[in-house]
Amino acid sequence: MRKSIFLLFILIGFSACQEDQQPKPKGYLALDYPPHTYEKVFLNCPFYFEKNQMANISPAMKENYCWFNLEYPLLNGTIFITYKPIDNNLEELLIDAQKMPLQHTIKADAINMKEYIDERHRVFGNFYEVSGDAASQAQFYITDSIRHFLTGSAYFNVQPNYDSIVPAAAYLKKDIRHLMESVRWEVSTQ
Repeated sequence: MRKSIFLLFILIGFSACQEDQQPKPKGYLALDYPPHTYEKVFLNCPFYFEKNQMANISPAMKENYCWFNLEYPLLNGTIFITYKPIDNNLEELLIDAQKMPLQHTIKADAINMKEYIDERHRVFGNFYEVSGDAASQAQFYITDSIRHFLTGSAYFNVQPNYDSIVPAAAYLKKDIRHLMESVRWEVSTQ
């Protein structure tokens, strides 16, 4: 019995000498992305714009040359761009574009809409910032209200985990806002 008690005290003594376990402070990813450097892009489309030099352009559909993707290999993300001409369908295009962010309300914590108006260049639209574990972190549409309608959505090639993609999402959101601000429509002589 004495040996048992003695061993018990030795075990307690050894366990008492260990350091107290403390929770570790919160850590955040320190991701450094290259500075935003933009270049003009002229496709065979009725508009041009500026894109980040780190983004690669790839066609989304061979049939529709003005549907393309801006791929960001470093961020593992893509901005999907679609263009449609307006042909007595502006209301339908606006309704569809405004519904797109609502598809993410189940997973989104918040969806903030910012109106964009550039009367000088006839570029009008909305920019939607989505926060939370939604599939898309940003969406937009712009139009001249007469001939042109352009939409875009940012997605990452990973399962949505908002805390992990915040830096990359912020980077893409800045590029989307710049794209919106730099779009110039083809001037028609008709």
